[in-house]
Amino acid sequence: MIDLTTKLGGQAAKRLQQDDVIWLTTVSRDGTPQPNPVWFYWDGKSILIYAQPTSHKLKNISRNPRVSVNFQADDEGGDVVVITGNASIDKKPPPHDPRYIEKYRAHIPKIGLTPESFAASYSTQIRVSPANLRGF
Repeated sequence: MIDLTTKLGGQAAKRLQQDDVIWLTTVSRDGTPQPNPVWFYWDGKSILIYAQPTSHKLKNISRNPRVSVNFQADDEGGDVVVITGNASIDKKPPPHDPRYIEKYRAHIPKIGLTPESFAASYSTQIRVSPANLRGF
């Protein structure tokens, strides 16, 4: 678990609560980093992400659970927060976390889905357990 009581930790906690997109980086079979912007929900202990069952990120995590997540830097290259940790996949998770759906309720129609069709399509749960934090 990362320490959210430090200056950088406070910065991370704020971003985890307020941002809508985080970059999840997995590693492909040939070792190439594969960053992808994803929606997420911070539950206070882990980062919850939902993916389509056929996504490459799931294949990458199955081979190597070490991942990083980072937020977009500000326009001047500051406000950098990078979290590394382990990801786990639950292919038969409980129903979507209602807090996740509520966070993205206004965004889901913009990708042509309803909350119900989103939950059906993005049915595989990824949980990232943060281990380290760096940034400035």
